[in-house]
Amino acid sequence: MAMESRSATLQSFLTLLLTLSGFHLAESSGTNLGLTPHMGWSTWNVAQCRAASARYALDAAEKFISLGLKDLGYEYINIDDCWSTRKRGASGKLAPDPVKWPDGIKAVADQIHDMGLKFGLYGCAGQMTCAGFPGSEGHAASDVDQLVGWGVDFWKFDNCYTPCKVNPRPETCPRPAGNSKTWYAPMRDAILTARSARQIHFNLCNWGRDEVWKWGAQYGAQSWRISPDNYGDWASIERIATAAAPISQHSGPGGFNDLDMLYLGSPKLNAHQERLHFGLWGMLKSPLVLGLDLGNISASTLETLTNRGVIAVNQDPLGRAAAMFRPPGAPEPEPGRIYPYWAGELVDGVVIGLCAGMVAGRYGVEFRDVPGLGRKSYEWKEMYTGQTGRGSGVAFDIGLHDMRVVKVAVPGAREGHVGL
Repeated sequence: MAMESRSATLQSFLTLLLTLSGFHLAESSGTNLGLTPHMGWSTWNVAQCRAASARYALDAAEKFISLGLKDLGYEYINIDDCWSTRKRGASGKLAPDPVKWPDGIKAVADQIHDMGLKFGLYGCAGQMTCAGFPGSEGHAASDVDQLVGWGVDFWKFDNCYTPCKVNPRPETCPRPAGNSKTWYAPMRDAILTARSARQIHFNLCNWGRDEVWKWGAQYGAQSWRISPDNYGDWASIERIATAAAPISQHSGPGGFNDLDMLYLGSPKLNAHQERLHFGLWGMLKSPLVLGLDLGNISASTLETLTNRGVIAVNQDPLGRAAAMFRPPGAPEPEPGRIYPYWAGELVDGVVIGLCAGMVAGRYGVEFRDVPGLGRKSYEWKEMYTGQTGRGSGVAFDIGLHDMRVVKVAVPGAREGHVGL
């Protein structure tokens, strides 16, 4: 079957599933972008401005292949802030830093495409990016023309240095106070206009302001940040996960809540915390974008970020983000703390997350208390340990800040059931 035919078949299948389940493809459709959360790598957490170069991009692409990441679905090599010169060129166009990009952007994008991967860049809605490089205010159409010409596949669009006062005259500030919808509209229009020439994944980075999850899809985006940055510590994991929990219904094929880059490999996180970080981001259908030095990765971290079971949950074509649920007798959620019980629907079953966010101990649940399951015996598989079983419930001893991700097979749950 031709690739175009397979894509059309997949989109038709997803549309049917989502119509039956009450969720519709984002209004930004007319594209196959964002049917599942994107997976990739980004420069910022690695070495910030220093990493925004051809060398880092090509090294990461080669590591995607040698580490087997490409085969697991990781595909975007995304360059964050600081890739351009400090000022626009004489023609008003963005120009790549000639030291960091001696052969230009297109040559690197072409090499990455030849490896079967995709290439992304970063921009900003204001006069400057957050690091002080040229922003796209007043230049949206010409900037998108450049992205198309360079062969860019992904455009992260930040929110710094946009006007924050209108009287007596506009004034720019690092963290704007106005409604960010205003700043994103010109880039939305430019990207949608250019879509016939090139499909570019549009990622809104307004740090969760203005309830972006309610309008991001209508602004042409396939993903949107729902919170301030992830700083690679336990407090960030708690803060972001608890912010995502009540808005999971606003995420689905065509447009996903972005919980920010995965900070696996951070010296501030231990192996338990990395598993919970990856497991929750996976269940919540966040994009899985790595933010670490791929040439200096521990065996434990690599094992976590290559977990096929969690990745399959994240990439499940139904695209239904997990939510907290409260079994009988369980305590109420505490503000800002990760709740022990999570569940979400899959094409062929239900995924359950059990989190020891506050205390180590034995965590379990009867399937009859899990949304989407009933008083039956089910086959199940835990993704981190590989443990399997059949019964009316599950229970595990879980260390502090660790997690278990359990897929429960529901025969005939959806067309295309493949089981465990």
